[in-house]
Amino acid sequence: MFGVSELALILFVVVVVLGIKKLPELTRSAGKAARIFKSEAKALKEQEPAGPLPSGAVVEGTVLQREDRSPRS
Repeated sequence: MFGVSELALILFVVVVVLGIKKLPELTRSAGKAARIFKSEAKALKEQEPAGPLPSGAVVEGTVLQREDRSPRS
């Protein structure tokens, strides 16, 4: 998608726009966001059932009705 030169140019523009003083704060925020995302993904994996539901299991939820739409000619 992007080459190395394009990414370098984007990084240069970000540094110029935000300023050198804001760069450490920006990277710290990105690190925090990555850690939060990783921990949430791990929690979601632990929450999922281990396998298929046993037969006769009751799953609560909402039934949605789908509108039948004929294909356009």
